[in-house]
Amino acid sequence: MNSRQAKLLAAIIDQFIETATPIGSKHLLEAGGELFCLSGATIRNEMRVLGDEGYLEQPHISAGRVPTAKGYRVYVKEFMEPSVHERRVRQKFATLKEQYFQRKDQERAYEAVALLSQMIPNVAFATVPHKPRVYYLGLANALRQPEFALNPRLATTVVEVLEERLSNLLEHIEVDEQVRYYIGDEHVLPQIQSCSLIVQEYRVRGNGGVIGILGPMRMDYGYNTVALELVRELLQAN
Repeated sequence: MNSRQAKLLAAIIDQFIETATPIGSKHLLEAGGELFCLSGATIRNEMRVLGDEGYLEQPHISAGRVPTAKGYRVYVKEFMEPSVHERRVRQKFATLKEQYFQRKDQERAYEAVALLSQMIPNVAFATVPHKPRVYYLGLANALRQPEFALNPRLATTVVEVLEERLSNLLEHIEVDEQVRYYIGDEHVLPQIQSCSLIVQEYRVRGNGGVIGILGPMRMDYGYNTVALELVRELLQAN
């Protein structure tokens, strides 16, 4: 196969991949490119040679040619170049990749909350980067604490804060790489002044989230601080 036949075969296969119809000389001349300088008779003659050599076949007498398995094999091995649709493919991949990582970010945040909730007798929570979402677990354990067991109204308020106000609350308090303590702060937690928050920022893929603990003011701050830092470190690990 000479260089002209190789270019012709590649052009036929590219056109066939796009149209799924047999390719004739007219299709190739309309497509232009390097083959535009050839006459229709020359193209038809070269297509006949490629057919005789087993790279193309003619489904019907009057139809154009389609690639054979042999034609595809030599195409992918020697002549294939990036598709004209490569830009679209890369754009689609970039979108799907970001969606993939966002799902992974959510999974990591949830798994970190699940782990933290198993280590403490309080509520563990975490926000998800780029998402107005807060995962929390451990409410049942927290409500067994005397402060909540003896005060059903307080327990109800805690549930309301978790379900309706926690995301907004976290946007209005200082959160950074240091462990921050909000202990019975009436300006931060007016509904549950007998409770405390421990919060810390975490980062994945350059994006920030918040991980923390909500519990009674009587919580074990030393224990909870170590638990929070250990889980945050794991959450940030690659």
